[in-house]
Amino acid sequence: MQTQKNGQVNTKKDFVVRFSGLKTGSYDYDFELDDDFFSGYGNENLQKGKVVFKVVLEKKERLMKFEANFSGTLNTFCDRCLKPLDIPVSGCETLFVEFGDVPEATEDDNILIIPETEYQIDLSQFLYECVATSVPMRLVHPDDENGNPTCDSEMLKCLASVSVEKEPGKEQEVINPVWEKLKDLR
Repeated sequence: MQTQKNGQVNTKKDFVVRFSGLKTGSYDYDFELDDDFFSGYGNENLQKGKVVFKVVLEKKERLMKFEANFSGTLNTFCDRCLKPLDIPVSGCETLFVEFGDVPEATEDDNILIIPETEYQIDLSQFLYECVATSVPMRLVHPDDENGNPTCDSEMLKCLASVSVEKEPGKEQEVINPVWEKLKDLR
């Protein structure tokens, strides 16, 4: 089991799985990603949070399969009102590790080829990518049961005062002046 121990900060070595000497079969690992882990990647939307991983390693003679199930919460900021926002994340990802003469890049992001001489693998980048790809494109506070935004009301007022609204039922068409001259040719 790999987890944070005695209040110590997770380091990269906390996410290293030593597979040398393991017989073929299935092995379970637990990992916890915390604020210290996320801050090391420099992504402003993924600076804080707590995500727990359950990873099952299925080791075969020439192949390893890492099945990662995760869930947790990221602490970020709302794209609309800029106030703190907790985003739940969860998912399941698989990483296949094959042995080859030299490490190679593959077209499939879920396949990694490592040298025959390797005896361990660092899963930190894989775990980070699992979380990063599960984050929604738009980070906003959810609407309440009536469909009203739950964002900071003062910020919503400021946004409403500077937004340009269309007349109801009328589309505003923006036309390039070059194309406007062509209308006269009809």
